[in-house]
Amino acid sequence: MTEKFETLTSTCVPLPMENIDTDQIIPARFLKATTREGFGDNLFRDWRYDKEGNPIPEFVLNNPTYKGTVLVAGKNFGSGSSREHAAWAIAGYGFKVIVSSFFADIFKNNALNNCVLPVVVSEQFLTDLFDAISCDPKTTVTVDLKNQTITNNSNGAQESFEINSYKKDCLLNGYDDIDYLLSRKDKIESWEKSQNK
Repeated sequence: MTEKFETLTSTCVPLPMENIDTDQIIPARFLKATTREGFGDNLFRDWRYDKEGNPIPEFVLNNPTYKGTVLVAGKNFGSGSSREHAAWAIAGYGFKVIVSSFFADIFKNNALNNCVLPVVVSEQFLTDLFDAISCDPKTTVTVDLKNQTITNNSNGAQESFEINSYKKDCLLNGYDDIDYLLSRKDKIESWEKSQNK
């Protein structure tokens, strides 16, 4: 069981770059590990740190002005290789939601499998949100999973987003795939008995 996701209100970390691929999210040299621990430390590693391992002050994750559990990214986030490690790094860092106008399909599914909610918004909503965060880093968004809406609390603008009904149920209940099957144990056993008559 993981933490249930129902409604989240948070400030945002803006990353207004398009076509951020999985190698930028988590460089290939970190893919040797087989468990999820520690990946958050290397999220956007080559953008966060120089070759000596010193933080690059200009990069947003090193800027104390921006905090929160919502990453707001440019169009086409998560393209490139299908590595699930990219979703591990996003989740490991502490992000619960990523907002963009487009996600690569494999990354989107990997994110959902790791309890990170990818929210697809219109280009206009995304632009307005970036502008709001730029004007006031304390700008918040509210993500209501049950009603599938996201609200820019700086101006009240709201949009609906799509999500696979199975993944929505898992997030709302804090289930991974095994937890979901266990929650349906009685129904599965009942069906099996009906087939063995």
